Amino acid sequence: MNGPPIVLAPDASILFVCLGNICRSPTAAGVFRAAAARSGLAHTVYADSAGIGDWHAGSPPDRRAIQAARRRGYDLTSLRARQIVPADFDRFGWIMAMDASNLRALEAMKPRAYDGRLGLFLDLAPELDVREVPDPYYGGSDGFERVLDLVEAASSALLSRLGNRVRPG
Repeated sequence: MNGPPIVLAPDASILFVCLGNICRSPTAAGVFRAAAARSGLAHTVYADSAGIGDWHAGSPPDRRAIQAARRRGYDLTSLRARQIVPADFDRFGWIMAMDASNLRALEAMKPRAYDGRLGLFLDLAPELDVREVPDPYYGGSDGFERVLDLVEAASSALLSRLGNRVRPG
């Protein structure tokens, strides 16, 4: 996840945020990247993930998240956890929290000048009738499947929102 510096417009840069950055937010980044690639937008949008805390910095996603994603054709193995930093508010036009607690933490650290979109990721897909991606960490494999279901739908909605603003050509 710690790839090259972002050279795209912030409006085409998305940061997914959860508590520790080993379950929900790396899953969202991996799913969104794959959806962008399928849509022909892999080189026009940039997605990354971060955590509110630094407990897992440098670690790969939870093995259960990797396994669940692999079963659906997503590869999360190259992703590494990191903590959100103030510069992320300059780099990302979209900062999507996985739950209300993460959103409150992000709002507390948001610079006054930030004019990007900060909100709950699932608010982009109201048809889901759920606003938060549940944390699967302390549960079984079904929780990781549920995360995938939700982030697939929200990723599709986000790509639709970005629409022609980031379309190549």
